[in-house]
Amino acid sequence: MQSPEKIDSVWEDNAINSFINYVRSYDGDFDSVYKLSDALSDEYSLQKIIEYVSSTPQGKQAFQNRPRLGVVDLQKLHQLPTDTLGYAYADQMLQNNLQPLQPKQAENDDQFFRTHIRETHDLWHIVTGCDTSILGEIQLEAFYVSQLYASRFWLALLAKNLLKAVIYDVELSTPYMDAIAKGWVIAKQAKPLFGIDWKLLWEEPLADLRTSLNIHLPAN
Repeated sequence: MQSPEKIDSVWEDNAINSFINYVRSYDGDFDSVYKLSDALSDEYSLQKIIEYVSSTPQGKQAFQNRPRLGVVDLQKLHQLPTDTLGYAYADQMLQNNLQPLQPKQAENDDQFFRTHIRETHDLWHIVTGCDTSILGEIQLEAFYVSQLYASRFWLALLAKNLLKAVIYDVELSTPYMDAIAKGWVIAKQAKPLFGIDWKLLWEEPLADLRTSLNIHLPAN
């Protein structure tokens, strides 16, 4: 990671301002999330993350083949057996009135990494057992921090939530820390999720998939 003296002052100002704006935004403000992601995605950091996730055969193959979800038919997936990954994904998306990201071009490793993470985010929610509440999001953020090397972005999301607890409601600090601990432990035990070609697994029973990925959900 870059040392302080090597950090460009313009990049630093942009990163700090984006973080402050995100802290002040409401939970679920995706526009501020994407702006923070862009601000913190400096070339050096992205390259370190890409090198790290490419160190596994699955990650290396992902950058070679660049698997994409493509166009996802939620209504069709919702007709699958209720114990499958596809049904669970579609059900969560429909209940939250969400739509999958529209496919975009990924012409290089940087673009593929960002696009793959964004379009599979809700699938990581499903597989890791992290719901879409604020605690579920924090738990998944900790999972990302563990599985994606030196990720300034996901650390910033965790820092944002902790800072909001400090400023607005310090009583939230305990459940927030519990969520971080749960996500971190699950990630340390689990196999890497980055690079999985999820569209091939829609009909896979979710319980079997978690077992194959060594994902052990906490009792509570």
